[in-house]
Amino acid sequence: MGSYKQNAFKYATIVAMGGFVFGLDAALISGTVKFITQEFSLSELELGSVVGAPAMGVLLALVFVGYACNKYGRRTTLMIAAALYLFSAISSALAPSYASLLVARFMGGLAFSSISLASMYIGEIAPPKWRGKLVSMTQINIVVGLSAAYFINYLILGWANTDAPWVQEWGLDTNTWRWMLGTEVIFAFLWFVLLFFVPRSPAWLLYNGREPEAIRMLQKVTPEDEIQAKINQMRSSLENSNQDRSMLTQLKEIFGKPMRVTMIIAMTIAIAQQATGINAILFYAPTVFEQLGIGTDAAFAQAIYIGLTSVVFTVLGLLLVDRIGRRPMIIWGMLWIILSLGVCYYGFETANYTISENAVSELSEIPNSERLNALVDVPFDSDISFKTALIETLGETDARDYSGLLLQKAADINALLILLGILSFIGAFHFSIGPVMWVLFSEIFPISLRGVAIPFFTLVTSFVSYLVQKFFPWQLATMGISSTLLFYAIVVSIGLVILYIYLKETKNMTIEEVQLALATRRKT
Repeated sequence: MGSYKQNAFKYATIVAMGGFVFGLDAALISGTVKFITQEFSLSELELGSVVGAPAMGVLLALVFVGYACNKYGRRTTLMIAAALYLFSAISSALAPSYASLLVARFMGGLAFSSISLASMYIGEIAPPKWRGKLVSMTQINIVVGLSAAYFINYLILGWANTDAPWVQEWGLDTNTWRWMLGTEVIFAFLWFVLLFFVPRSPAWLLYNGREPEAIRMLQKVTPEDEIQAKINQMRSSLENSNQDRSMLTQLKEIFGKPMRVTMIIAMTIAIAQQATGINAILFYAPTVFEQLGIGTDAAFAQAIYIGLTSVVFTVLGLLLVDRIGRRPMIIWGMLWIILSLGVCYYGFETANYTISENAVSELSEIPNSERLNALVDVPFDSDISFKTALIETLGETDARDYSGLLLQKAADINALLILLGILSFIGAFHFSIGPVMWVLFSEIFPISLRGVAIPFFTLVTSFVSYLVQKFFPWQLATMGISSTLLFYAIVVSIGLVILYIYLKETKNMTIEEVQLALATRRKT
């Protein structure tokens, strides 16, 4: 591998490490849901606010990140994001109240814009043939971070349930969720330090009139005989754009007629990616698996399979994105997602829930478990009707605290079918629309608009993500798991139709060639 390839890979790896911190930050909260709900007596919407607070934070950050990355540079803005991750991790682990935890999580969300910035930076330094692979490294790091988070949560929960002296001494048994969230500190600090070794983006240098520095930077990541052509392409992209660089003017250009196809593609995929409900599954993984009636400890263990599946299929997608192409991976991947959600819907919709007399006698963990005698041998055909009966019988607090145990005793459900459906959904997402969206974002916008366009459409996907995270506990309590999954499948189906009509292939094209392809109305 030539030195320029080594440098491109090295810089992309460091920048993409932000994806690992993002994945860790996003998934660690999944293991704390039950603990923080009990400690702070949270309602469904309050719990959704805590889990979704980072998505709300990124909504604010993305309003300013376009300005920041154009004004101060991609690297400097990424370093600010790393510092925010670090601050958020420390504050979350030490949070004394619901409000302080909400604020700490919100501050971490300000750093979530690092995902779009990483895609932007890597897209600007990567050779065209490597762009898909290198940009997708961010998604690889996200899923590795997710896997690490699920494993860390499982490990800490296992230690907390032992009688080892050091467990009590360190407070793992009484502060389990704080230890889970606190592990992020190590990785956020490491990423912050490594970013000092990353050079500035050549596109940003040229954008700011610093062409000699841009050439020196390109010498590190581009063959010598291709540098001038690269400079000419970037200069041409800048000269052909609207020279009024205000954010409002750039947004008008994004929504203008010449970029209408690009806008439709970007808007649709930004909404559809999160409307799959992926973050409901990822951020509430143990809660989702509890619906299978397998118990809390087993639910934490099963969550690890989500992480492993994510890694395997993201790596597979990374290897094939430049071979298969963007369009086939997204179109067929979304169809795969819809079918997987349909399998899960069928599994949950056909489930039944009945508490037997023997089960009640075994529920010694529940205070005054004889209260459940009124429900003995009463069949319930949905999780909603069963949970409603539990609340009426036990009260809201006990029904919530012991829901995992009660579902384990009562559920008559095809758990294997649903588990396979969930893992199929996770695989489909991380093979297709998960990583490929960021590849497309790094390709379909001209250099002059990228600093505003990528954060803007990331803002859209982050807002949808926030809605999913915020309302999933409420949907679970009011709609039920089956209807919630069906809702996701319907929304994704609408997105699939739109992308089938408008999405064009962009593999192996320069960014300038992509602009020409999207400016025409020819069919792919």
